[in-house]
Amino acid sequence: MAGTRSSGTRVGTVSDGAPGDAEFGFELVTCRWAERAWPPDSDRETDAVPVVARQLGTRKRRWDTVVVEADPAGLAARAAFGERTLDSDLLHVVRHAPAEWAWYRDALPDPGYPWRYVRAAVHRAADRGVAETRRAGNRIEIRQVAPYPDWVRRIVAVENKPDLSASAARRLGDQLEHDVTTALADEVWVATAATGETVEPALLEDLPVEAGVLVMAFDGDDPEARVAWHPSALDPSADTSLSAAEKATTRLELAERAYGSGWRSYVETMRPDCRWFELRSTSGAFVPWCAAMECHQTAGACAGDCPEFQPEPPSWRTRGWPIEGGPGKGIQRLLARRRRRIREPEE
Repeated sequence: MAGTRSSGTRVGTVSDGAPGDAEFGFELVTCRWAERAWPPDSDRETDAVPVVARQLGTRKRRWDTVVVEADPAGLAARAAFGERTLDSDLLHVVRHAPAEWAWYRDALPDPGYPWRYVRAAVHRAADRGVAETRRAGNRIEIRQVAPYPDWVRRIVAVENKPDLSASAARRLGDQLEHDVTTALADEVWVATAATGETVEPALLEDLPVEAGVLVMAFDGDDPEARVAWHPSALDPSADTSLSAAEKATTRLELAERAYGSGWRSYVETMRPDCRWFELRSTSGAFVPWCAAMECHQTAGACAGDCPEFQPEPPSWRTRGWPIEGGPGKGIQRLLARRRRRIREPEE
């Protein structure tokens, strides 16, 4: 068992073992690399700002990493609607709210479902400050706080497979075929750990040729990525198993979820309030570390039913003035600050 921890935010460094030893750690480092270095193809010049999230998708398909290439001006304008995700109902309101006061049923297009649900969304939008409301007799009128911007340029899906075995490649091949056929994303990639071989094993597997292959190396403080196979551009504007209109709506909802959650939201499903929970700087990313198990734990393992779970001692949470909570709260604030900073494009 590790020794007693101090009451400060538990952040350290680690060099023992690459994050590719576990898919979860590999995923976090890949997300951090994408924030810093996207796009991987240096020949494609772009001023787009990468907004990176993890474990996003639809009811039929979930991706490990999603990169939203955002228009810088549009991303700055999106800030008028706050840091949180705008769900589909709120998007219906903010995208169609008029510049001048109007009855909400005149201003908004028919949603295809009962108006009482729209009315509830209008009230939520007002509570969130993303639309304005007032009463005119028995009617609720709405007005926009700002035009909702066209901030999403492209959406890229990445599957993370540090150890791409033959069986994993077969399962992944079917998923990637679905991605290519559906064309919900503009590109699909597979990120895998470098093996040092002349030909990376991922290139020998039966994966769709339309999917790109990104080889990640973790030799230094900053991960390096090499494009082993370039992806084909997909066409989200074409009708496939989903219509172009359905895809446009789904893509915007995905982008909103990426904006609201980011990839550091993993801490919201783990137990940073455990005395053994730490963050360790690994290949440029903060990756969770369990001091009791002495390993990079997964989100599934770091739960309240973990046999090593121990709440932070109360004394850790009452030092300093004003009281700001213990190290777990400090970790949450640290990751929240970093997540917020990514939403603010550099001038």
